[in-house]
Amino acid sequence: MKYFAIIISFLSLQTNAQELFVMTEPASNMPTASIGVRDMSLFAFKKTEGYNYHNMPELMWGVNKDWMIHASAFLSDRGGDLKLEGGSLYAKYRFFSVDDLHSHFRLAAYGRLSTSNAQIHQEDIETMGMNSGYEIGTVATQLINKTALSASISYERALNNQNNIFPEDFSNSAMNYTFSVGQLMYPKKYTNFKQTNINAMLEFLGQRLNQNGKSYLDVVPSVQFIINSQARIDLAYRRQVYSDMQRISANSILLKLEYTFFNVTN
Repeated sequence: MKYFAIIISFLSLQTNAQELFVMTEPASNMPTASIGVRDMSLFAFKKTEGYNYHNMPELMWGVNKDWMIHASAFLSDRGGDLKLEGGSLYAKYRFFSVDDLHSHFRLAAYGRLSTSNAQIHQEDIETMGMNSGYEIGTVATQLINKTALSASISYERALNNQNNIFPEDFSNSAMNYTFSVGQLMYPKKYTNFKQTNINAMLEFLGQRLNQNGKSYLDVVPSVQFIINSQARIDLAYRRQVYSDMQRISANSILLKLEYTFFNVTN
């Protein structure tokens, strides 16, 4: 019998398994000495008509088994043409790990520092693409056979978007919470690490503004393909469950492409 932990260990070329969620980062890190390149395309549907297109290229580095660093750029066509609006640096430190035969448990702390020059029209805070600011949080991930579970909580603070002043009547800080579940759907029987793996996922993303108590909750079903143990394709649909805050977009489609180069920095 082949389990999810064994399958993903071939992906990372390590003894330890690695979960790969679409919307959130798990407590596990990418393989040591590896470099990953990622491109995320987001089609955010406006509440009136049409959509805004966002593109976020990302470079990732697995420093060691405990540390991982990402650098991202933010591009958007909200002004009519696709333009660079900002970028961010993200770091994650895995500080706790328990490994069993067919399961493991991880805890990690993470932080993000972002800058953006986009105009601020939305009450929801998002330092991955819309707001200058920072986010700090912790994430816990449990792997049991073919199922991966992950939950996180974080504090996020918005600053001025360079020359675009943060509105005084908006809350400038929030608490975020997420819950993710992933299930290996294919292959049912594992024969080699060149097989394409298919994972189905369901993720919940929530935020509560600290100053006025407004909140939202989104649900994100997604499918993920892992090809030849190095390439990854994610397709997700994000839909608002409820919200009492002003948002530019409640629903969106995400396409994420990723490739990992192993043993690059040894």
